[in-house]
Amino acid sequence: MKILNFGSLNLDYVYSVDRFVRPGETKSSKSMQIFSGGKGLNQSIALARSGVEVYHAGAVGKSDGGKLIDILKTNNVNIDYIKHYDDVSTGHAIIQVDEDGQNCILLYGGANQMITENHVDRVLENFTKGDFLILQNEINMLKYIVDEGHKKGLQIVLNPSPMDEKIFSLNLEYVDYFMLNEVEAVDICEGEIKGDILDALRTKYPSAKIILTLGEKGVRFKDGDTVLEHGIFKVPVIDTTAAGDTFTGYFIGSLAKGYDIREALRLSSIASAITVSRKGAESSIPYMEEVQNSNLTLVYE
Repeated sequence: MKILNFGSLNLDYVYSVDRFVRPGETKSSKSMQIFSGGKGLNQSIALARSGVEVYHAGAVGKSDGGKLIDILKTNNVNIDYIKHYDDVSTGHAIIQVDEDGQNCILLYGGANQMITENHVDRVLENFTKGDFLILQNEINMLKYIVDEGHKKGLQIVLNPSPMDEKIFSLNLEYVDYFMLNEVEAVDICEGEIKGDILDALRTKYPSAKIILTLGEKGVRFKDGDTVLEHGIFKVPVIDTTAAGDTFTGYFIGSLAKGYDIREALRLSSIASAITVSRKGAESSIPYMEEVQNSNLTLVYE
């Protein structure tokens, strides 16, 4: 079983602020740091650090994408399917992180929006039925990738973030795993929720496995009649930037390594807790040895 992550590659410009900038306001930041990021890159590194082999497909600018390529190589992520563009800059994000560790993010797509059908075809021809295909919403050609991946029988994992109208152009019935938070869940159900969100998602997408992250309330999983829950672990919250990406990478990585769902939820919850206790995106993602040896306290059942 192979794992393909067709996703974004960004340079993250992170500004520390006491509070987020308001409309019409100019304010100074306490500091600025540049990190490697993008939901795609973060998830690939989380997968790799969970102990599985991962192939990353995407695009960078030739002039400024070298740092991202080096980071992926250092983490043993396969980079054979990443294209380099001469005339487009690498995607980037402007991230404000406040004193509570919360963030707001402004994205510029750059090379992430230069994916072509030919690129997709050349990548997918190397993968077969049962392989994992992990997707987020920071690249173009998402509908084509979903359709072609489904034709090949790949297990499609969708993290519909950032959530926008493009998600509704996809054949969402092809998705095997939805990895999403509460806000994204409400949006993807188009507000048609009566009662439990998890049940609403399952009703709308009956063939999919649902992994719903709930912040301080932990995570819930549903597959048919099977419902599992897991709480969060006590850590100081420094920066939440890559928490969801770490959870996604560790969850799929744990499944690929043969762990059952309950253990995958536990390992993913520990990994994402460690991530929020550190600054940065890629740099904050732990390795599996640290996760397995962690003695964090579970604070919510």
